Amino acid sequence: MAENTRDLTKGPVWQALALMSAPMVIGILAVLSVGLADAYFLGQLGGAPLAAVGFIYPVTAAVTSLSIGLSAGANALVSQAIGAGDDDAKAARLAFHAVSIAVVLSLIGAAAFFFTFPPLFKLLGANEAVMAEIALFMPWWCASFPFLVLMMLVNAIFRSHGDSNVSATLMVISAVINVGLDPILIFGFGPIPQMGTEGAALATFIARASIAGVAFAYALHKGMLYLCANPLKGLGQSAWRLAKIGGPAAFSNAINPAGMAAVTAAVATVGEAAVGGFGAATRVQQIALVPMLALSSGIGPVIGQNWGAEQKDRAAQALQAAFAFCLGYGVVVGLLLAVFAQQIASLLASDPDAAGYAATYMRIVGWSLFGYGFVVVANAAMNARDKAVWSMSLSLGRIFLIYLPGAWLGVTLLSFTGITFAAFAANVIAAIGAVWAAWKTGLLRPKALRETFA
Repeated sequence: MAENTRDLTKGPVWQALALMSAPMVIGILAVLSVGLADAYFLGQLGGAPLAAVGFIYPVTAAVTSLSIGLSAGANALVSQAIGAGDDDAKAARLAFHAVSIAVVLSLIGAAAFFFTFPPLFKLLGANEAVMAEIALFMPWWCASFPFLVLMMLVNAIFRSHGDSNVSATLMVISAVINVGLDPILIFGFGPIPQMGTEGAALATFIARASIAGVAFAYALHKGMLYLCANPLKGLGQSAWRLAKIGGPAAFSNAINPAGMAAVTAAVATVGEAAVGGFGAATRVQQIALVPMLALSSGIGPVIGQNWGAEQKDRAAQALQAAFAFCLGYGVVVGLLLAVFAQQIASLLASDPDAAGYAATYMRIVGWSLFGYGFVVVANAAMNARDKAVWSMSLSLGRIFLIYLPGAWLGVTLLSFTGITFAAFAANVIAAIGAVWAAWKTGLLRPKALRETFA
């Protein structure tokens, strides 16, 4: 195993999970801050720029799922090779394959999105004023997309080698650059003219391009990525495995924003205040889920290395420990949201009716967030051991078999409260599905449970 690689196949498994996941909490919060900053600064320019943000981010979140899926594939390829004790050249070659394929796909995806975004956003209902703002934002965003993919793939390689500190640090620096440039480019400063919505996109481009370059150079310096002898050896097999894992994983991550958009349509039937309250509550939910999302980022390398090393019981212990954390953390979050829901809602929604809807959502759905944690960590674990179709099926089932039909039935019978019951049911039933899927894919082994926290 290379000098720069942390061996995740030894020592207490909970310790390996903590070392991999804890830094990612800060990294993910930093990434979320960029969207909040864009919305805050652009909101000061008027209604059209703010509305453009509302249209842009759900769509770009779905497109970004390509990078998330490819990252999952890269993690599986590299971490399993490391765990299996393959020579460093093979791990570096697999990393080179993953990055090369991902960059090519991202260039194709960015070009396709650039030429199709005008009719897409018109189809979604953007009016002429909003379309003018979107047209300022999208060219720079499309240009930044390959750099985002490169950065995420290299970060996945760092985590595969057991180093999440570098990955999280790069995410934070990228966010700091982006948020720092936002007011300068949006409003203008000194010789820099006011660029408005285009300035927000340019800030994103600069942050992604610069940090992607730093990440790539650092990976080369550490020997985790280099043009080794015979770099094309096994390229076809690597491409197949990347597609086998990355395709379903990308689709899994695209499902949630698509499903949330459809659920928002159900909320809209209740009224504008309900939409405002739902939006405020889901922003709180997004922050509350960060530790479990970080855990899903950290568990992949732990599962991958141990599965590659044929330590399947230890891989199962990792997922069992992750489930235990999600359950305990979920209970704490549910209690806090139940007690402080009204106060939190009043801070985020000035309209009393919207605040009431937000508080209702948090009090009910907060108790089920552990279930969403089960889903994301089980999905990451199954992706890491080449079972991405299982994770995709779990995500599909949660949204389209439970949440979406439940939301429309619920709003018909119980108005907004029915939608919160649907969200609660979707999370809890999906948690049961995650446990069953983990059992069927060999990642839940009761006989190993007593050793999980040893």
